[in-house]
Amino acid sequence: MVDASHPVGEAVPISGLPERGRVVCQGFIESVTYAPATHVAAFTAIVTDHDRPAPVRRNRLRVIWLGRRRIPGIDAGTELRLEGMLTVRDGLPTIFNPRYEILSHQENQ
Repeated sequence: MVDASHPVGEAVPISGLPERGRVVCQGFIESVTYAPATHVAAFTAIVTDHDRPAPVRRNRLRVIWLGRRRIPGIDAGTELRLEGMLTVRDGLPTIFNPRYEILSHQENQ
């Protein structure tokens, strides 16, 4: 289910995501979390609408790549376009193993 106010395939902002369903969205990586070697491999990122910390929790999206400890090019400040099934986990909108496209990087990296 893609937001009806946006044409199919056009990315919606994180703040405009529905509660669940198939989505295409775009945002900036706020933070990443690396799983320690003693835990199951999972690479987690928090995505927001802006390249600075989000003041409102609902403008945040958690993205989890299972089976990965790191994804080259995905760091804080990177802009991404994401596609996948949106669900809610622990009160935060979450997409597991999304398709992604890196749109930009921070220049100071």
